[in-house]
Amino acid sequence: MASHESQTGRLSGLFASPDTSSFTEFLGAYSPGLVPGRRSLPASVSAGEEIPHGTTIVAVAFPGGVVMAGDRRATAGHMIAQRDIEKVFRADEFSAIAIAGTAGIGIEMVRLFQVELEHYEKREGRTLSIEGKANRLATMVRQNLGMAMQGLAVVPLFAGYDEVRDVGRIFSYDPAGGRYEERDFHSIGSGSVFARGALKKLYRPDLSAEDAALVCVQALYDAADDDSATGGPDLTRRIFPVVASVTADGYRRLGEDEVGALAQTVVDGRYDSPGGPTAPLR
Repeated sequence: MASHESQTGRLSGLFASPDTSSFTEFLGAYSPGLVPGRRSLPASVSAGEEIPHGTTIVAVAFPGGVVMAGDRRATAGHMIAQRDIEKVFRADEFSAIAIAGTAGIGIEMVRLFQVELEHYEKREGRTLSIEGKANRLATMVRQNLGMAMQGLAVVPLFAGYDEVRDVGRIFSYDPAGGRYEERDFHSIGSGSVFARGALKKLYRPDLSAEDAALVCVQALYDAADDDSATGGPDLTRRIFPVVASVTADGYRRLGEDEVGALAQTVVDGRYDSPGGPTAPLR
C-alpha cells in the first residue's frame, strides 16, 4: 500500500512540477514503455517476420531555405508493403523531418519529436534554435540504439530554416545518434547513392525554391531507376513524392497538383533523355 502511494506521489509530482523541458525525458520517467526505443522486441520479429521499411529521402538547400522530398514506397523484404506511405513531415513551423528505415518506429519517432518541440516551446516560452532541435533529435535516435542493433534501425534527415543566418540547413544522423551537418544537399535511404549522384550533378548555389523542388524530384526518379526499394512517380495512380519547403515564411508542403506537374515534367524529359538532364562541363 505504501509503495503504491509512493508511486502515485511520484507521478503526481512529475505532472505538477516536471524537472525538464524535454517531453521525451518526462515520458521516459512517467511511462518508459511509451518511448519507442525502450520496448521489447516483438516475438514475430524474432521469428523473422519482415517489417516495412521506407526509403529514399533527399534535401536541397537554396538561398533562403531548404526543400525536402521523399518517395512513397515502403518495402517488406522483396515485397512492396505500401505504395503511398509518407516519410516527410512538418517538425515545427521552421523545420522538417523525414525518416528512412523501420517505418513504424520511424513514424513514432517523428510524432514524439513533434511533441518534444511543442512541449519545449510551451514550457520555455521560446523555440529551440535549429542546432538545439538537431541535438534533441540526435538524443532520440540514440535512445533507439538497442532496437537498431536488433535490425530495427531508423535514420532521420532533419532540415530547417535558420532564422539567425537566413539560410536553410540540413542535418543527417547515424543509427547511434551521431549528428552531422551537411552542405548544400544530402540523401538517405537505400536509393541515396543514386539520388546523391543526381543531386551532385544538378545542384547550383543559386537555385530557386521551384528549381530545388524539381532537382529533388529528378534525384528521386534516378534513385527509383536503380533501386528497387525506391518508388518513382506513379502517374496512373497519381502517387507522387512528398515535397516540402521551409523558408522564412515557414513550412509548406507542396500541393498534389504542384508535385504532379513536377513529376510530369521529369517523366516527359526522360523520353528524350532517359538518364536525365546533364550538368555543364564548366
